Amino acid sequence: MKMILALTALPMIATPMVEIAQAAPAPKTVPMLLQKWQGPYDGVPAWDKVKPTDFPAAFEAGMKVTKAEYERILNNPEPITFENTITATELAGKELSRLFPVWGVHTSNLSNDQIRQYEAEYGPKLSQFFTELTLDARYFQRIQYLYQQRDKLGLDAKQMRLLTQTYDNLVRDGALLNAEQQKRAIAIESELAKSFSTFSSKVLADEETYILIENEADLAGLPDSYIASIADAAKDKGKKGWAVANTRSAVQPFLENSTNRALRQKVWTAFTKRGDNGDGNDTNEVIAQILKLRQERAELLGFETHAHYRMANTMAKDPERAMDLMMKVWPAAVARVGEEVADMQAIADADGITIEPWDYRFYAEKVRKAKYDLDQNEIKPYFQLDNMMAAMFDAAGRLYDFKFMENTGTVPVFHPDIRTFEVTRNGQIVGLFYLDNFARPGKRSGAWMTTYRDQHKLGGENNIVLASNNNNFVKGAGGEPTLISIDDASTLFHEFGHALHYLNYDITWPGLAGTPRDFVEYPSQVNENWLLTPYILNTYAKHYKTGEPIPKELVEKIEKSSSFNEGFATVEYLSSAILDMKLHNRTDPVADPAAFEKATLAQIGMPKEMVMRHRLPQFNHLFSSDAYSAGYYSYLWSETMDADTWAAFEESGDVWNKEIADKFRKILLSTGGETDRIEAYREFRGRDPDVNALLKRRGFPVASKGPGDAPPIMEEAASGGIGN
Repeated sequence: MKMILALTALPMIATPMVEIAQAAPAPKTVPMLLQKWQGPYDGVPAWDKVKPTDFPAAFEAGMKVTKAEYERILNNPEPITFENTITATELAGKELSRLFPVWGVHTSNLSNDQIRQYEAEYGPKLSQFFTELTLDARYFQRIQYLYQQRDKLGLDAKQMRLLTQTYDNLVRDGALLNAEQQKRAIAIESELAKSFSTFSSKVLADEETYILIENEADLAGLPDSYIASIADAAKDKGKKGWAVANTRSAVQPFLENSTNRALRQKVWTAFTKRGDNGDGNDTNEVIAQILKLRQERAELLGFETHAHYRMANTMAKDPERAMDLMMKVWPAAVARVGEEVADMQAIADADGITIEPWDYRFYAEKVRKAKYDLDQNEIKPYFQLDNMMAAMFDAAGRLYDFKFMENTGTVPVFHPDIRTFEVTRNGQIVGLFYLDNFARPGKRSGAWMTTYRDQHKLGGENNIVLASNNNNFVKGAGGEPTLISIDDASTLFHEFGHALHYLNYDITWPGLAGTPRDFVEYPSQVNENWLLTPYILNTYAKHYKTGEPIPKELVEKIEKSSSFNEGFATVEYLSSAILDMKLHNRTDPVADPAAFEKATLAQIGMPKEMVMRHRLPQFNHLFSSDAYSAGYYSYLWSETMDADTWAAFEESGDVWNKEIADKFRKILLSTGGETDRIEAYREFRGRDPDVNALLKRRGFPVASKGPGDAPPIMEEAASGGIGN
């Protein structure tokens, strides 16, 4: 929650006195959603007992319980100490920490009209509650006193880091606001919460639409397994024919394979126009409102722009450093797209067409076939989802000594498709892993990792992690195995990398669990590297019908084409990241997002044959919360470290090098935010990351600096100090 506190003429006293106030009474009966979890693994969510109608009462009771708890801490008449202030607040809020993971699943995985109604009602209420809770001068008074006495408190390094970061974050988020500013800060947070909810609901509503195909001839070019899956989708909707859902997992294979150009355009248009149709689900107005509120908040808190506010505690620290990295890569990526389009146009000329965005993926596959004699549909039969899951579990065992044992059916789940796995290391249970792989109505698009409970040693109760991966794969039809593309398999390994990060945690203080936004994607991106290693392919890439391992010749083709279409992939992502930064690194909020998107893409030279991966009207990363706003660059920042980390394994001659894996785990994965991230990286690698490893991986010309030299952005960020 936000730490925005008011200090109006508070005296700087050596031993502050606090006024004893009457704590709000906690509810006499605690709703089930707030109660301590029961069952194995130190307790698990009782998904089978949750009813959506339970949430309003749980929210109300949870706020009362938390308020009463904080009043006891703030009104403690004993002398202020680290233990009765920092430690006490670290251990507070357990009831809400049990409620919010369950609520998050209902908004992300099980959404419906009722949930969206509660989200619209309680999002602003909860935001206001937490902002008012932390806008309490008594709390800052206690933290400020401890901070001023910090060198006399006998704190260890982690305690000192926690106290310093707590103080710095409070100041950053406006601890010195006056009463009038405080009131406006509360209102802004509440208005933003409402706008985030509105944006999410509108995008999800558009994603629940679909294109219905009624003529069998319109299925030309589509793989049999895909046809079967969209037939099942139509049946589930009570329709005859074939339904292409308006989600990436359904749209992308259609665009790659359909020979019906007019239908490709129709499907592409529906997908790229989510939130941008001038109807009740149009998001442009709410985006403009979010941008206006964000800039007002930034100025209220003393920052030049929202980007400066959001990046104050990141590794990059400053918008210009993030832009510097992106613009080092952008020209080479655009140039590569030009080459890719030329290759495609040479084939498209025979069809009498000029490449348009809805043609890109289709003709890219034709080029792949022509250049490398490689067909995605030739690969897919060897990438059976169950086998790829076994592969990622095996890799985690070889690298980090984890064992995953399926125990589906032994603990409650929130949908019949959910599978669960007990996670052990050296015979000791360290976690429970939930896996929700398939797309369905009410589930937001994309892929994500979340935890229902994190590890920390404080209090002795949180040693078993409850982690969850959520994907949107298209389920195999009629009980057939689910086959996924290499891109889908990379997503599987990526999200699992996030889970491994949390499963490897060995921290004491929950307040130091978080890492900077531009570090968050680093562990997950590193984990993708093991997918296409010879051991994984030879062991787990087996034909779903014959069981035969993937042919050596096919593996060689995959390796040779490793940087194929990298221009498209880079520009698709980077255009979204650049627009995010330009959108938020300005003092005058954009009032017309559509016009801004069009003008800015033209300004940076966006190839006309493609679109951003996330157009602004559907950019959930930016507008369903603050999480990735002015932070979408972080994938590239993290990949700079990821590519350099993978180079360390390759340079050793063994990508399964256990010594390096142990070092990576102990220094970077297990420590969370308890140590400085750049200093930790330097300890791991012996130097700052080399941007050339990233450029080399993507098949782009390397920078002029030699191998091992740090990219200037890292040097500058390090010299400016690293926040968390």
